Amino acid sequence: MEFKEEWLKEALKAKEGAYTPYSNFNVGALLITDEDEYIYGANIENAAYPASICAERTALVSAYANNKRSFKAIVVVTDAPEPASPCGVCRQVMKELCHDDMPVFLVSPSGQVIERTVDDLLPLGFSGKDME
Repeated sequence: MEFKEEWLKEALKAKEGAYTPYSNFNVGALLITDEDEYIYGANIENAAYPASICAERTALVSAYANNKRSFKAIVVVTDAPEPASPCGVCRQVMKELCHDDMPVFLVSPSGQVIERTVDDLLPLGFSGKDME
């Protein structure tokens, strides 16, 4: 799948919604549905760290809460100068809620893009799909 420059702009807009008073490390996620709708996610921290949520999961939870279940791609942008990969928990949630060959675009604020798939990020992962 070809990355669209508009997606970086929208992911950066998503990142503006981050609440990171502890780490000061903002992450934005743009989830693109099969109908080309944009669903935004940002990391939201909490003083009780386990109550925090990453941008990728924010976008996916929002999508599912609004009955959106089919996705074309997700774009992740952080404050880091190089593209950064999702954490292990986000990889597991993507494995559960997205198709294995869905593109995951890891993008730096300057526009450097790394494309992987959900399966690339969590090879041999286990999900509810394995229990069918």
